[in-house]
Amino acid sequence: MTPPPEDEEPTRVVTPHEPDESGEEQGDIEGQSTEPAGTDVPEDVRKYERFTKIESGTYDRANEFLRERTYITAREWAIARLCADFRTETGVEMTKIGENLPELVPFMTDTYTPQAVNQARASFEEKVRKAGATFLYGAMSDFFTAEELDDVMYESTEVAKFLLEVEGVDLAVEDEMEAEDRISTVMREVREHSAALRHDEVCCPECGHEFGVDEK
Repeated sequence: MTPPPEDEEPTRVVTPHEPDESGEEQGDIEGQSTEPAGTDVPEDVRKYERFTKIESGTYDRANEFLRERTYITAREWAIARLCADFRTETGVEMTKIGENLPELVPFMTDTYTPQAVNQARASFEEKVRKAGATFLYGAMSDFFTAEELDDVMYESTEVAKFLLEVEGVDLAVEDEMEAEDRISTVMREVREHSAALRHDEVCCPECGHEFGVDEK
């Protein structure tokens, strides 16, 4: 059994024993296990309460939301979270995740092989790294003013907070404001220091103060 291909297209979700548009049975979809979810559900799986705010059968809606605002798919998002939550001292319990995927995530209706779980997690990590490099270059390249960069950070933070809330994280208002302030401070420092990399002398766009590369 080979892992599913790159998530350039959404993972197809079909109900048990119902053929999809191509006429394939559910168990024939690449990367998905042909074995039904086990009847003996582990206790930690039964107690898992993330993603409860998303009803079953809403994979396409979740996928569409993520594709409009991020580089990741719903499958990568869910499995990456599961890999973080089911990590032990010896590694990630990929077999448990794959065999109990429908029990853990309401909008996932099929079990997955350990190889498919690993592939989805690797795809998530690769996309995060590429998105991070793209954003940091944009922030350092002087393509954005300080105000425009604040807008980018605000929009990104709102999407990230929404995903966390969907996962079941209870975000206090004070914590949100503190996190936003820290992010804004870091991004201002990134912009200033990146300007120092491009020029021998830097003029602050806010106050007009000029300082050298080595000035603190």
